[in-house]
This record gives sequence, structure tokens and C-alpha cells, in this order.
Amino acid sequence: MNKILVIGASGQIGSELTIELRKRFGSGNVVATDIRNASEEVVQSGPFEILDVMNEVRVREIVGKYNIKTVYLLAALLSGNAEKNPKLAWDLNMKSLLCILEMAREKVINKIFWPSTIAVFGPTTPKVNTPQFTIMEPSTVYGISKQAGERWCEYYFNKYGVDVRSLRYPGIISYKTEAGGGTTDYAVEIFYGAIKDHKYECFLQENTPLPMMFMPDALKAALDLMDADPSKVTVRSSYNLGAITFTPKELAVEIRKHIPDFSITYLPDFRQQIADSWPQSIDDSKARKDWGWKHHYGIAEMTEIMLKEIRKKLQ
Repeated sequence: MNKILVIGASGQIGSELTIELRKRFGSGNVVATDIRNASEEVVQSGPFEILDVMNEVRVREIVGKYNIKTVYLLAALLSGNAEKNPKLAWDLNMKSLLCILEMAREKVINKIFWPSTIAVFGPTTPKVNTPQFTIMEPSTVYGISKQAGERWCEYYFNKYGVDVRSLRYPGIISYKTEAGGGTTDYAVEIFYGAIKDHKYECFLQENTPLPMMFMPDALKAALDLMDADPSKVTVRSSYNLGAITFTPKELAVEIRKHIPDFSITYLPDFRQQIADSWPQSIDDSKARKDWGWKHHYGIAEMTEIMLKEIRKKLQ
């Protein structure tokens, strides 16, 4: 069969999406790559190659070597880290996408998944039930690069018929991979603090609502979108994707149901300004109508699973 390439297989989404793809399509048919070593599970379960996605010659070499026809391009510098190194963030986030889009234009590959983010929205965007089509004006280099990427995806679809599909992910919460420099990462860090020390110092203010999603829903969304008949995919920039919205304070309340003496303090840093520019909730009715998107996990179910699995991980 035509093989699948995951670029960024050591990251939060990539490490888990690689395993799901291998379960579905067979271990030998999903090639994982990253600039650094991946988890033992990823490396042991199928082909793995070290890859700097900025090296186009090497990217093309791997695509040819394995007869790759579908690419999941997950490599990116996330919001918090991107603000510390804006030029690297722009170069990484843009050059990697244009490389893969060009390969699809040349018919070397057939299909692309590329994640976008709620960071494409900005301070002037309606914050509640943010529409699919609305004012954007992102204020971070991460958001700027992802908004530009959305425009490139739509352009390559309209101009060259490239089958590229994208989701605007909210904050993603997972127990398998620890935080990686994002503005929503408090919602992962907080569980480790709760279990290890029964306390956590949050870098956002207590009443900062942000859209979030549990990793199983994030994986399901990507797979459902890639499975959808092309005629059903009417948005070729990126689909709004929503699940749950909560504040740090609300998450702390949920954790206390399991760890009654858990305490939280707040010391907002530069990420507060980023969070304040993002939506509080997402209107994802377009994804629900077009290809049947539906999330399954709420804050209560997610919290229970996160605490249980991180406890096992830390034993």
C-alpha cells in the first residue's frame, strides 16, 4: 500500500498519532520522523528516521525511499517558544509546509494533513463561539505563521488541486507527552503538580477561559477528517475544532474532587497576554456538518483519566 509519513513524531500529537496510524494501517506502513529521537514506543513499533524538516533534500530522500503518498506534517515551534525565537519559528513553520505542498503539486505525494491552531485568531476576533470565518489578526509569530499557512493550503488546493486538510486545534491535553512550550500547557503541567506536590503555580490568571481538547478527541478529529470523502471537505484553509472550555480555577476545582488538599497559586507571565488574545470558545459547526465531527470527552472524564494515567507513569 501507499505509505504514510509523520513529520514531528516526537511531539505531543505526533507521538500518539503515529501509534494510532500504525494500529490502523500496519506498523511497516507508517514512517515516523523527527529532528530528535522519539519515544521507545514509536521507535520500536515501526520505521523511524531522524529528519530535519528544513532539509528539503533529506525530506525528498525519505519520501522516495519509502514510497510515501500521505504526509502528516506536525513539526512546528509552538506559541510560547516561538515568541522567544520568532525567525526560527517562521522559518520552521513556513518552509516545512511549502516543501510538502510543492511535493504534492508535483504529484510526488497525494494527501497532506497539516494542523493549524486557535492562535490564528487575535484580539479583534469575536471571543465567544468564534466563527469559522471571521476577523483573525493574530498577534504572535506562531499565529501569524499558521494563518499564512492556512492561506497557502487553500491556495494550493484552489490553484493546483492539492488535497490538503487542516484543523484549528485548541489546547491539547495528554498524559503521554509532557508540555512543549505552548500557552495552554498549564492544563498538562497542573496534573503533574497535583500528583507530585499537591500544588501548582499557574502562569495564567485564574479566570482565563481557553478552548481545550483531550488527546483521544484530537487524534479522532485528524483521522476522521483524513477519512472524509473529498467532496465533504469544503474548507481548505482550516476547520474550527472545539470540545471543552474551562479556566485554570475550574480545572483546579475538578482536580480537588480527587485530591482534596490540592492548592493552586497564580503568577501570570508573558503567556497571559497571548491567552487574552485567543478565543474563549469555538463554533465548530462547519466541521460537525461537513464530516460529522463530534467530541467525546468533557472536563470530568478527562481529569479522572489524566490523574490515573500520570500516577501510573510516575510510579
